[in-house]
Amino acid sequence: MDLHMHHKIFSLFFCCNLCYHFAAHAQTCYWQQRVHYTIHAHLNVHTNRLNGNEHIVYENHSPDTLREVFFHLYWNAFQPGSMMDVHSREAGKIILGVTAQGDTMRDWDSRVRDRIAHLKPDEIGYDSVTRVAMNGVPQPFKIKETILQVHLTQPILPHQQVSFDVDFKTQVNIQIRRSGRDNAEGVRYSMSQWYPKLCEYDRQGWHPTPYVGREFYGVWGDYEVWLTLDKHYVVAATGYLQNPNEIGYGYEKPGTTVKRPAGDELTWHFVAPNVHDFVWAADPDYVHLVDTAHNAAHTAIHVFFKKDSATLEAWHNLLKAAVRVLPFMEAHFGPYPFHQYSFIQGGDGGMEYPMATLIKGPSLGTAFHEWMHSWYQMMLGTNESLYPWMDEGFTTWAEGKVSNYYYHRFADSIFKDAAEKKAFLERLDTSLPQGEASAYRGYVMLVKSGLAEPMTTHADHYETNFAYTQNAYSKGAVFLEQLGYIIGDSLRDKTLLNYYWQWRFKHPTADDFIHVAEQTSHLKLDWYQEYWIQSTKTIDYAIANVQPVGDSTSITLQKIGQMPMPIDVLITCKNGKQQLIYIPLDLMFGEKPVENPSVPRHTLPAWHWTDPTYHFSLPVPFNQIRSIIIDPSRRMADINLENNMFSHSAMKN
Repeated sequence: MDLHMHHKIFSLFFCCNLCYHFAAHAQTCYWQQRVHYTIHAHLNVHTNRLNGNEHIVYENHSPDTLREVFFHLYWNAFQPGSMMDVHSREAGKIILGVTAQGDTMRDWDSRVRDRIAHLKPDEIGYDSVTRVAMNGVPQPFKIKETILQVHLTQPILPHQQVSFDVDFKTQVNIQIRRSGRDNAEGVRYSMSQWYPKLCEYDRQGWHPTPYVGREFYGVWGDYEVWLTLDKHYVVAATGYLQNPNEIGYGYEKPGTTVKRPAGDELTWHFVAPNVHDFVWAADPDYVHLVDTAHNAAHTAIHVFFKKDSATLEAWHNLLKAAVRVLPFMEAHFGPYPFHQYSFIQGGDGGMEYPMATLIKGPSLGTAFHEWMHSWYQMMLGTNESLYPWMDEGFTTWAEGKVSNYYYHRFADSIFKDAAEKKAFLERLDTSLPQGEASAYRGYVMLVKSGLAEPMTTHADHYETNFAYTQNAYSKGAVFLEQLGYIIGDSLRDKTLLNYYWQWRFKHPTADDFIHVAEQTSHLKLDWYQEYWIQSTKTIDYAIANVQPVGDSTSITLQKIGQMPMPIDVLITCKNGKQQLIYIPLDLMFGEKPVENPSVPRHTLPAWHWTDPTYHFSLPVPFNQIRSIIIDPSRRMADINLENNMFSHSAMKN
């Protein structure tokens, strides 16, 4: 059977089954668009101009008639006066504070600042479309900076398949943000967001989001890409190279004789199935390392970096770490479905793409973070503009778990000095893994700054870059760690795996994730989404009063913050015995399972979210109690920990 037809039949069958399933829950049938790109592009490394054409097969799986389509033209952002330029310079007018060295802290992205405004004509980026045709018929279009709007001469009907042909001419800009040429590390070309890319159309309609500097959203599909450029350049890219024996440069199988075509250029042919973007980079001095991961699929891990003796060992260590951690990642977050992954030096820090990342240097933390984006965005393809915390926050949290595993599991081979190893692991072995502790600090810093905004804010529409960063990365990571506090870590981890299997290669929303968590935990969690995601309300619980009452102890807890939570209270007696008092939240309509069987747990009636205080009596004499602690695990994001503990020694002081 024709593969394309097989996919089409499968998609219809899948959608029909979803409709049947969701009908029982009075939900709308899930659907998503599908695309197939065939791209031919030629890069002149002397003029930094790239010309190309793309043939696009577009499947309208929606129930809607489409009378226009939109494309992203990202590189038009790198011109003086662009929205990205103005937005960055305006952000630079916001003063966040002064550093210890006396330097003014401005709110702009330090990588962009006012650099775009100073670009010369041969340094700017542009993406100029010269022709758009649908089913062979030329279409009228308008370029509105980073968005191409095409008014169709014939509408695309529901469940109809059409083809587009697009001719484009671009200039590769000096590296500013993510893509460009000649970055700070000397990488010649970082080719991300380089082609006219169809905007996504989903249940909310079109998403022609201008490129101001934030996140991305793309249509799931297949890519077949031919790249022609100077034969001395090594190319690293999304997808699988189809002509390795004509290319060489470490792609060929060991022992194979490379037979390159005559001429000064090479054409690289890549295929990437079931992805929503395609990135590549090129440099004449790339070193190419490759190894096989220690997972069941024996995934090939590639590393490309500039020749530099100072970082050579670090890049080799990155490759070694990558092959070691993939089994852990798959066990906790779901199988990695592709046969290869590439760490490519380039870009301006770390930026994720399907099957690859552009990474500034061989930092393991950055490498783990970018690789985890293969799950939270490259498989679970949320609209990053609307839900950046589901992308960056989940990835930040996962990065902490991966790093913690790696440094503990392989400490003996990482650290040559025993004292260094001991000190490093002691820093990790706090009440929270290092990554999560950092996220909590970032969230509290945001609250205290007075700049907090709801996490439902569009990524480009935050009043400050600072608030966006702390919400997307820190508060997003806290969301997952705190979810473990609410439903139990084991059910949180099970939720993540269920989320993976139910929503991979789709476009989940926050509602979808909460639904999976509710189905997994059998607890109501809509309140958590309402308070943590949709508001800026904070958590602050206190031990308000502890006093003796005969042979018992009376304890009163107070809810000072506006966000309600279930409460764990650890009682430690002077003889060393402990017990955990668990107070569910009434909005949960249930209890989390016992997390630590070694500490007896006593469950009290649920705390009504409307009540400012909660009183209970402990059948333990007052003078036998050593301490009382709210949330001993420190997973609840209480903004004031000073009122969370009672002890006799504190009373004496």
